[in-house]
Amino acid sequence: MSSSTAAWKQAEAEFEDEVVGENTIPRLFEQSASRHADRDAQWYKGGVYERSLTPDVLPAAPSGEFESLTYETMQEIVRNLSAGFRELGVENDTRVGIFANTRMEWAQSDFAILAAGGVVTTVYTESSPNQVQYLLDDPNADGVVVENGELLERVLEVEDELDLSFIVVIDDFDGHDDRDDILSLAEVHDLGDEHFDQDAYESRLAERDLDDLASLIYTSGTTGKPKGVQLTHRNFRSNVNGLRKRFAPRPDKDEDLPAIDERDRVLSFLPLAHVFERVAGHFLMFGSGATVSYAESTDTVADDIQIVKPTGASSVPRVYERIYDSLRDEAPEAVFNRAVPIARQWANTESPGLGLKLKYKLMDKLVYSSVREQMGGNIEFFVSGGGSLSKQLAELFDGMGIPILEGYGLTETSPVVSVNPPEDYRSGTLGPPLSNVEVRLDETVVSDDQKANADGDIGELHVKGPNVTEGYWNRPGATEEAFTQDGWFRTGDIIEQTDDDYLIYHDRLKQLIVLDTGKNIAPQPIEDEFATSERIDQAMVIGDNQKFIAALFVPNLEAVERWADKEGIDLPDDSEAICADSRVREYVNEEVEEVNKTLSKSEKIKEFRLVPIEWTADNDLLTPSMKIKRRNVMEQFEEQVQDIYGDDYNK
Repeated sequence: MSSSTAAWKQAEAEFEDEVVGENTIPRLFEQSASRHADRDAQWYKGGVYERSLTPDVLPAAPSGEFESLTYETMQEIVRNLSAGFRELGVENDTRVGIFANTRMEWAQSDFAILAAGGVVTTVYTESSPNQVQYLLDDPNADGVVVENGELLERVLEVEDELDLSFIVVIDDFDGHDDRDDILSLAEVHDLGDEHFDQDAYESRLAERDLDDLASLIYTSGTTGKPKGVQLTHRNFRSNVNGLRKRFAPRPDKDEDLPAIDERDRVLSFLPLAHVFERVAGHFLMFGSGATVSYAESTDTVADDIQIVKPTGASSVPRVYERIYDSLRDEAPEAVFNRAVPIARQWANTESPGLGLKLKYKLMDKLVYSSVREQMGGNIEFFVSGGGSLSKQLAELFDGMGIPILEGYGLTETSPVVSVNPPEDYRSGTLGPPLSNVEVRLDETVVSDDQKANADGDIGELHVKGPNVTEGYWNRPGATEEAFTQDGWFRTGDIIEQTDDDYLIYHDRLKQLIVLDTGKNIAPQPIEDEFATSERIDQAMVIGDNQKFIAALFVPNLEAVERWADKEGIDLPDDSEAICADSRVREYVNEEVEEVNKTLSKSEKIKEFRLVPIEWTADNDLLTPSMKIKRRNVMEQFEEQVQDIYGDDYNK
């Protein structure tokens, strides 16, 4: 480990400030709200929702514009909601579901339920009625906060199978006037405002302990039924501490180095039901006194980011791939094709020569500065988690002056295990572990080939620390299986560790492809090679128990149509026929052959099939955090897989 790396790591471990502490999440919020009373806490967009809190509690934002509320106002709303939830029967350890998109009221309800002593259990908005039933029944939820009338009806469809005492609806809704157990969020607020008592509120906060359960977050799961991960106040708080130590404006950092503090404004759009956004874009940000702005949806991020002009945001690799696709589509092809390699070269060069400086200056004027402006003009860095980020993509953004700091974690680790530090970030790595997280590698589960291909130590990553869950809700067997006999959490991920502790992701242990020759192939690095492809939108490598590696691709139909127009090719009208067209297959094959040049003999893609359906969370082919549900994709496109391997296909 270099002396400079050792110095900043020691400074990080020893750092303390008013955000780092040993108290519960409601205390974290209360203290921050008091310190930053006059600063903006939240920005909310008008014309998106029919909010029940407006206009009586908060002013309605003009349509398409953002309105703000201060920490003082947010604190008052949280306190009143908390008292209102107590009046509805929420007591210590009462489970309450939140079934809504990421928005201002999700955050307020979260802090309010926790302050009432409750336990927040999360439900994804794309959940079917049966899934909603499971996600509320498994934790025995006593109540649920839903977004609107549509999600209310989804709950009511299965309420006979549940034991709910109340349902709270964030937006205005019609009907159900005969039900006194269905209330608007504004009614809960007014109920709390009527009954709020400062001494009682303080007493409730004092009753909660760091080891009390704060949340049940159900793993989206690529297979099987979701498991409820038990996360305590200590789990969340320790992760906030570790992240604060890494990203705070510490005295040892240069003043111009990006940091997270009260001057930041971030854009939030990932699901708050997912632990990544809940901690990185919610608990950490409010604890640090930053402003959190809520995008209308993931589809409007490009527009919202120009209005909000954030200093940063957290996202998953799929979103950065989408941003790249849109940039490529907007820039002239010749210019973009020149700009990409120059940006990557710039990112990888410590002392650029005059020639590179001149090329970069030109591309910055033509492309990079425009990209930064499209990102709002104030981005200091993005954070990427929830999956593997293409190194090529990270280098491109870095070269354009928009660093993406990749990190790693799991729901069971609250979630962050490691993340790249602003003072020494390295594309293609997950950064070193946080100062309060321990890791080790189990090398017995990887092959000799994998060891030979790694520069550092490699194995399944085990984790220990105050951020690690004690287990799964009502799943003692699954809990026991998740831990080693000496108490380390098994991540199930194959990770390489460099000499100075930076982690490098290889693949999921269970997703390793074992060819019938015995060769172990990691699909994720191969799939990452297509992250910047113009012709291929989504890729999944297959071949377990088969003789060779193959792939299923979702083509970029817009790119295919542009190519066809340019070449004067008359394509079929429907997407299924386009995917079967031999000319399109050859067009995509050119890209596959370029990637194959970078792969070993056993890794090369020998066959592929194009499929006409985009993989999304809505069609259950992606998890809500946008990871591929491999088993579901294999089942959906079994005919194509069978066609690849023929009579030799082994399921």
